[in-house]
Amino acid sequence: MASEAAAAAMPAGTTTMTTETGPTQLGVTMEKTMEQVTKTADGLFKAAEEAAEFSRGNLEAVAKATQLYVAGVQDLGKQTLALVQGLTDHTVAGAKALGSVKSLKEAAEVQASFARTAMEKSFAETAKLQEAALKLAEASFAPISARMTLAVEKFSKPLAA
Repeated sequence: MASEAAAAAMPAGTTTMTTETGPTQLGVTMEKTMEQVTKTADGLFKAAEEAAEFSRGNLEAVAKATQLYVAGVQDLGKQTLALVQGLTDHTVAGAKALGSVKSLKEAAEVQASFARTAMEKSFAETAKLQEAALKLAEASFAPISARMTLAVEKFSKPLAA
């Protein structure tokens, strides 16, 4: 009778829990809650693993880009050194040629020939160095560019996918 009086005193729409259904309902609710918590935790762990893997890929791309850049700069340095050595050899040869001239007219011709050849070599080699530098920039940026493309593809997908 006391429980009937308590049920009558409750607001409309409120249900009472009897001793028979209470533990069963509580167990079902706890089980559903634990399933949801487990599912959420698994999703968070998976997202964290994916983020770590993506970051690892980014670091590998930066390392590869750096390796390509350093190797390319070394190659450019060697090419530049070869250019300077070639111009130095050309200058020495021009100086020797000037030392053996017999007239002022011959000296002017040797000097003009020397200057023209030096300029042609300088322009040709500088163009080669510029082309090599451009190729180096493209090659060293390629791994990072690929990661950027992957990031756009990965993060432009909806989260539900």
